[in-house]
Parts: sequence; structure tokens; C-alpha cells
Amino acid sequence: MLATRIRQKEGMFYFIGYNAADLLSKVRFTSRYYFEGEELAQSKLSEHDDVAQFIAGIERSEKGFQRLLNRQKVKQIVNFYETVVAQPMIPGTVLLFTDETLRFQRSGDNESIGHLTEPKGKYLIIDGQHRLAGLHFFQQRHPDQIDQVEVPCILFDGRSGEFATEMFVIINSTHTRINRSHLVDLYEKVSWESPEKKFSAKVVNLLYGEADSPLQYKINRLGGRSKQEKWVLQSELFNELLKVVISHKRWMESNLGMKADRCYALVRDYLKGVKDVMEDVWGHNDRYMFTRDVTLKALIRVLDDLIVDRKLMGDWDEQRSHKPFTELLKPWAALGKEFRAEGFYERFPAKGQLERVRKIHQRLLDAIVG
Repeated sequence: MLATRIRQKEGMFYFIGYNAADLLSKVRFTSRYYFEGEELAQSKLSEHDDVAQFIAGIERSEKGFQRLLNRQKVKQIVNFYETVVAQPMIPGTVLLFTDETLRFQRSGDNESIGHLTEPKGKYLIIDGQHRLAGLHFFQQRHPDQIDQVEVPCILFDGRSGEFATEMFVIINSTHTRINRSHLVDLYEKVSWESPEKKFSAKVVNLLYGEADSPLQYKINRLGGRSKQEKWVLQSELFNELLKVVISHKRWMESNLGMKADRCYALVRDYLKGVKDVMEDVWGHNDRYMFTRDVTLKALIRVLDDLIVDRKLMGDWDEQRSHKPFTELLKPWAALGKEFRAEGFYERFPAKGQLERVRKIHQRLLDAIVG
């Protein structure tokens, strides 16, 4: 296929005007999926909703990075393809990736234009899944028109899967096209993020998935269609933990070896201590606000304060147990009624969630430090 080779610093990639039918036969649709300890039955789908059937059949993998396709968005794109006349159907480039190294043979004296071999496998789509999904249905409905369509593509080859993930994060972190929680889940895979962010992302990942975590499967990572109750957005929990990591990095380096599993153990044992003391209100989100996002964020801020207490941290390091936290947090047991859902916002009045988190944080802290 004819391609233009583009060089940028040490990188090299290709621009291709891809025949639409050929391209659709060479791409693989994927989405990120979070396995939550159970296989969830597929929702009943109408046999007449071909878009929904297509989305339900897309490969889902924990190694993926793409969002689940939006059915309504795909339908809107198909409608646009069918009605547009003078305007281009796909004016922006679709970004493709293959880990195979393709062979480029220049044409004549021009070093930038030549013929590029196709990969043996299928392309991964970094950006443009919705547009290509729409093109899939346009081809089905208008097979006589598909040969008139070429798709502008940028192709990256010969790199690892982490390169594709990093490209996805770069594209989507500069605006609000996808939820922040989705990006946090990919931080540890990209090279340019700070060590503190990557470290905090690993800790959140452990809090989400480890069997002994009090927050197992309660963190909303926005990847799977779990029917389990979610308590806090991954991005919000990540932001609070990142503050702790930055504030106490020197202590973590000397006492935890800056290892994510050891930091996870600290947060886990702290939350286990909280759960022991607040057993009557823990997890009862229909009647109490204690394990709602606003209080969970305040709890992490209390942990930030407690790390300053070297004796407490010494006891925890010696015992590697939740017991030192349980002992310290016993005064909280008397606060259960304050977190009843009924009247909660009147007991903690605020102009917004930021102020309410600060008030809850201060209330909890005052109860244990006098």
C-alpha cells in the first residue's frame, strides 16, 4: 500500500489513505474490562438492535485501554455518514497500531513516499473506534458506496503494547473526552507520568482488586458493567492518595521502601481499623454516609495526619496489623449517628463537596486528637 513516511525526532510513523473496506477487514475492536470476581450475564439485547449486538460482541480485556463503545454515538455517526454529501465523512485521521515491524520501500528518489507492507495480524485502534464502528454499519447498509470511501490513517508499527496505551493517554488526557478515572487506571503504564502518580495508581489498583482490601470492587473504575455497588470514583481516591504520597514521600522511602504493596498494606490496615470501629455503619449506604465518597476522601486525609505520628507508625510497622489503628480510632464509634443519611447535609453544611470533605475530616480528626 502507498504510504508517506513521517519522521519526528527519533520517532517514525506513516500516513495512509486506506480503502475503507480493506481497513475494516484489518482492524480489531477492543475495550477495557475489569473482572470483578464474577461473570456478569449479558443484558438482554433486542435482536433488532444491530449496533447493541455488535458492541456486546467486542473483545473485552484487562490489558485493553479503550472505552466501551457508546451505542448512541455510533448510531449518530452512521446517520452522519448516510446524510453527508459535500462534506468529508471522516476528515480527521484514525490512529492505528501494530507491534509488527513493517517494511517500507521508497518510491523513486523520494525518501518519504513509498510502499508499505501490511501486518499479518490486525491493527489495534488507538483513536477512532467509534468512527470505524460507524463505518462498519455504513458498509453493511450501503455496500455499493463503500469503495468510494478512503480513510485517512496514521500508522505506528514495531512498538510494544505500552506504546499504544501511552498514545491513548496522551490523546485523551489533554481534554475531557473520557472520564479521569479511566486515565488513572493507565498511569502506571506510561513513561512520562511522575513516579508519585504511577506509584499512587498502583496502590489504588491493589485497593480495588486485592481480596483483603476493605474497598475491593467498591471503586468505580468505569470499565465493566458490574452490578456491584460502587462507593467512590477511582480518580477521587487516587487524588487523595497522591497527596499522601507527595506529603510523606521521604518517610515512605525510608520505611516502606517506596513499594506499592507495602503502602497498600498501610492503607488496607488503616481502613480495616476504621471498619472494625465503625462496623455498625460501614457499607450501609442506604442508611449511612460513612462509606460514601465524601467520607472516604476525608478518611484518607485523616490517614495523612496520622502518618506524622511516628509512634503509631512504629507500632503498625512492628505488628503489621490493623490493631494499632483500631485502638486509636475507638472514639469514632460514638460518631455513628452523625453519619446517618437522613439529615447528613444539615449536620455537615457546606457550599460544595470540597468544603464538606474538609468539615468531615476535621470532625473525625478532632475526635481522636482532642
